[in-house]
Amino acid sequence: MRNVRAKTAAIAVVSALALVTACSSENEDDSNGSTGGGDSTTDASSLSGSVAGAGASSQDAAQQAWMAGFQSANPDVTVTYDPAGSGAGREQFIAGAVSFAGSDAYLDDEELTAANERCGGEVVEVPVYVSPIAVIFNLPGVDSLNLSPSTIAQIFNQQITSWNDEAIAADNPDAELPDTAITPVNRSDESGTTENFTDYLSQTAGDDWPHEVSGEWPVSGGEAAQGTSGVVQAVTGGEGTIGYADASQAGELGTVNVGVGEEFVAYSPEAAAAVLGVSERVADRGEHDFAFDLARDTTEAGTYPIVLLSYGLACASYDDAAQGELARGYLSYIVSEEGQAAAAEAAGSAPISDELRQQIQPAVDAIGAAG
Repeated sequence: MRNVRAKTAAIAVVSALALVTACSSENEDDSNGSTGGGDSTTDASSLSGSVAGAGASSQDAAQQAWMAGFQSANPDVTVTYDPAGSGAGREQFIAGAVSFAGSDAYLDDEELTAANERCGGEVVEVPVYVSPIAVIFNLPGVDSLNLSPSTIAQIFNQQITSWNDEAIAADNPDAELPDTAITPVNRSDESGTTENFTDYLSQTAGDDWPHEVSGEWPVSGGEAAQGTSGVVQAVTGGEGTIGYADASQAGELGTVNVGVGEEFVAYSPEAAAAVLGVSERVADRGEHDFAFDLARDTTEAGTYPIVLLSYGLACASYDDAAQGELARGYLSYIVSEEGQAAAAEAAGSAPISDELRQQIQPAVDAIGAAG
């Protein structure tokens, strides 16, 4: 399990309201591409060519906004992103099939070693997207429900099988709950969203969730769907269904208020940001590796603990100098004030804070060509 939290001084890694000016790194040079947000001193027209990425489907809406903004500022650049899922994105990046990747889980030890080998040095891994994971359901006449971590775990572990179960009713005394059967919907593909969700259940539900944290869904017998869009479609199409998906894709579906301490908390960028303030950076990784372990078992008021902290992956060194320049330019735009604002508008994510931007900017600036 990824649960290395020293509980030292809190690092304010995200603020949903803090869209402040990014600080340029001292080692920024004229090879940096323009971000389109005033963060670089380079002429926008200096970049040209194509750069490809793949990975987390949860990032798709944000990636569309990032690509549009970056290509508007750099009209001679083409950026493509295949939302094939976190696992597929990490695999393609490690294999050298794409120049950058998006992942809803940080690289594990084996992947980190392989990524460093692919890069011929150090991989760059930085937070780029923070969003709540919504527990979504389709129950006519019911728009929202309060559910404790234990109840959520028992539903997805198929121990609670009817919507009028006494555990659900106890937290929702005013709701008219039918005896409709519950159909849990999970991701069929390896997914960082799944890994974040199972990590939440593992940290908060105790014996009611006896499974290991994994990007592959550990419980058989439910309904499985490919990608974030597949889960949303499956829940939308079936009465009595429940699933989990990036909150930006929840649409008109019912959503769960999650039990945290003595209250039930609805998802929001602000509440997702709050849980990160009590989380810590993973120790003993590379200089340019900013992986965080999330304190999902917090009882802090106003926090929403089912969140994904999604990463951008690139190499500190590329054999192809042009690819290094393009990857650096694109990642610079993504983490910039303008890029984060574009993602927030398009996907409802929580912009990274100025404090985190200052921490990770040197890592982004380190992306470049071999030698």
